[in-house]
Parts: sequence; structure tokens; C-alpha cells
Amino acid sequence: PNPFEEIYTWIPTIGARYHVAVDGVSLPLVVLTTLLTLVSIIYSWPVIRERVKEYYAFFLLLEVGMLGVFIALDFVLFYVFWEVSLVPMYFLIGIWGGPKREYAAIKFFLYTLVGSLAMLLAILAMYSSSQPRTFDMLLLIQQRPLEAPHVPRLVSILAFWGFFLAFAIKVPVWPFHTWLPDAHVEAPTAGSVILAGILLKMGTYGFVRVLLPMLPREAEAFWLITATLAVISIIYGALVAMAQMDFKKLVAYSSVNHMGYVMLGVAAASAVATQDEKPLGATMALNGAVLQMIAHGLITGSLFLLVGVLYDLRAHVRMLDQFGGLASQMPVYAGFLTLMCFASLGLPSLAGFVAEFLTFVGAFWVEATRFFACLGVLGVIITAAFFLWTIQRLLLGPLNERWKDLPDMKPFEEVALAPLALLTIAIGIAPNPVVLEVINTTVHAILQGMGGG
Repeated sequence: PNPFEEIYTWIPTIGARYHVAVDGVSLPLVVLTTLLTLVSIIYSWPVIRERVKEYYAFFLLLEVGMLGVFIALDFVLFYVFWEVSLVPMYFLIGIWGGPKREYAAIKFFLYTLVGSLAMLLAILAMYSSSQPRTFDMLLLIQQRPLEAPHVPRLVSILAFWGFFLAFAIKVPVWPFHTWLPDAHVEAPTAGSVILAGILLKMGTYGFVRVLLPMLPREAEAFWLITATLAVISIIYGALVAMAQMDFKKLVAYSSVNHMGYVMLGVAAASAVATQDEKPLGATMALNGAVLQMIAHGLITGSLFLLVGVLYDLRAHVRMLDQFGGLASQMPVYAGFLTLMCFASLGLPSLAGFVAEFLTFVGAFWVEATRFFACLGVLGVIITAAFFLWTIQRLLLGPLNERWKDLPDMKPFEEVALAPLALLTIAIGIAPNPVVLEVINTTVHAILQGMGGG
């Protein structure tokens, strides 16, 4: 028996069980979830002033939903947790958000709900094709019921697109991304941290945990679409981020760009999904994708905290053209911001680089996705450009007289950011002992299990 696994009967009539476990892909995400939730709560302590009790209640409920998605190994359970994480976020945005919060909350809710319903149909298709009927994800991965000869190909394809839609909206992949900038800009700072740091990972986690192992045939049939959308996300996200004046919106669009890297890794693994002998590149690309999920959670979570540090308790302005010269006024802030911007643009020895490097080298190695890897590198260049430009506009140049009284970071803000910064550096310098060995074992197993239909 696996010491990291729990199984109890739950709804015996339909064969749904309370079946949870962690492996090398979900364990880093579980740690990331608990860390970012803790950090967000530390940050919220002095910032949230009204309806405090409800705020923390929703926050902890949100943590339950997110953790559940990453550990569930039964589809009914997975679906329940998926929906549970949706509701508290809706309220966090809708009650504690910015001026257009109702619009943003409803948009976020409806988008994700449409995806969830598509996923529910796909889960039911998977369940009704399985022999014996089961919701257990491990059994479904072994059986792959939708690839059985008695199941019409159309059912399999529709189930693939049901899952694909749900996960693509969550990631978000272009063109399903339009809820993201609204939700991010209106969400309270801690909500943005969780949204970017963990909720987006539920989508990419779904690709790695559900689509690739359970539907490798369809994943390979449609790898071209995945790769195309990934590259569009990378380049589009970077270009639109470059055009932003609002600091928070800039970070939000950089998330579209960074999740595009993850999807490129998924596409590289999809392109060789049914081959028995997988090229080493597929393993590298998928490792890079999972590591990018962790790195992006740490880095973009930090960047949203840094936006909040400036906006919530100090300037109450987010427009980049209204700042300048803050480095002399807020040196500690400048240090954290520079570190995180460099991490986000992929500076070697920081976490972002390791993940991007693995993903791109792996995707280049897999012949099918080579062209897409070359295109995707353009996105890295644009990302570097807008992050350097952001540093210049915020921190360098003459100090704007309006801000000559801005205080530097307070201890609670430093406590919230320090663990994220340290982990970003640790993963960048020694990815293997920190996290990559754990990820690699499971990624290898997932890829092995996908071979020969």
C-alpha cells in the first residue's frame, strides 16, 4: 500500500470512492498551494478591513478545493473539488475586489462553469464506456475505455474536447483567456496571487493527469492544435503585456505567456503520445512543463504581491507612467521586484529559466514540435523586453515628487515574499534536489503508460 494514498467507500451505488493520493506531479503542487495560501493570508492580515471573518472562511474553502483537485483520484471527487474551488473565488472577487468586481466575478464564474459542464459530459462518457463501470482515475488510465474497439471514435473525440475545453479555459489558453485580465485586475491582491499561482495550474494539471494518460490517441491526433494554441498564447500574451500601462494587467497577461510554455511542453508530449519508444525530448518537455507550473506559481504570485505592496497600502495607483525612480525611495521593494522580474523573464540561476529551458529543449528535440519551439522562443525575447521596460519605468529615472513619502516594505510584506524568493533561487540553482527528481519519476511513469494503444 502507498503511504501517500487514502481510499474509503463513498457512493457505492455508482462506484465512486473517496480516493486521494499524491505523486511526483501533485506533491509539488500541493506544497505550492499550501505555501501560497499561507503567504496570501499573511499579506491579507493588515489589508483586509471589512467582512474579515467571511474573507478567511472563503479563503480556506478555496484551499480545500484546490488541494482536492490535486490529490483526487476519483472522477466524482475530482469534479466536486473542481467546482468547490470555483465558488469561493467568485465571492473573493465579487465582495473584496476592485470597482468592476461584479462583472469580473460573473465573467470568471460563467467561463469556468461552461468548461466544467463540458468536462462533466466527458467524465460521464468515460464512465459509461468503462468495463466494469468505474470513476477511479487509476483504473481508467490502465483501461483507457474510450480507446476500446466497441466505443465509437466520435465519442472518444468528443470526450477529448470536453476535457480540453474545461482545462483550456482554466489555463487559460488563447482564445479562452479573456476572463483572466478582468478577474486579475479586479481581484484583491491575495486573490490574484491564488488565481495566478494555483487556479491556473488546475488546468495544466488536468492536461498532464487526465488528457495525456487517458486519451493518448486523441491527444496525438490533435497535438497540432495544442501546439498552435500554445505558441499563440506565448506570443500574444507577451505582446499584449508589452502594451499595458496598468502594472497588474501586465502581470496578468504575462501569465498567459508563461502558461503557453507549459502547453508547449504538453504539446510535445502529445505529439509522441502513442509511440512505444518515446524520444528523450518528450520527457524533458513534460518535466519542464510541470516545473514551469511551480516556477510560475512562485514568481507570478510574488509579482502580484509586489503590485499589491505598491497599490494597496501606498500609492493606490497602478499606472506605470506615474512612477519612476522608486529604487532610491524603496530599496528593499526594488530588490524584490528586480529579482522577480528577472526570474519571470527567464534569467539563468532562477527558477523560470530551468523550466523554460527544459521545455524548449524538449520541444525542439521532438521533431514534430521543433518549428513551434523556434517560434516560442520569440515570446521569451518579448517577455524580457517588457519586464526590463517595467523595471525601468517603475524603479529607475528621476523620482516622481508625488511619491517622496512612500515607506519601504513592512516586515509582514517581507515575510510574505521571502519564502517565494528563496524557493525561486533554490530551484534555479539546484532544481534536481529541490523538486525536479520528484517530478521526473512521475512524468516518466505517465509517458511510459501512454505507449502503444
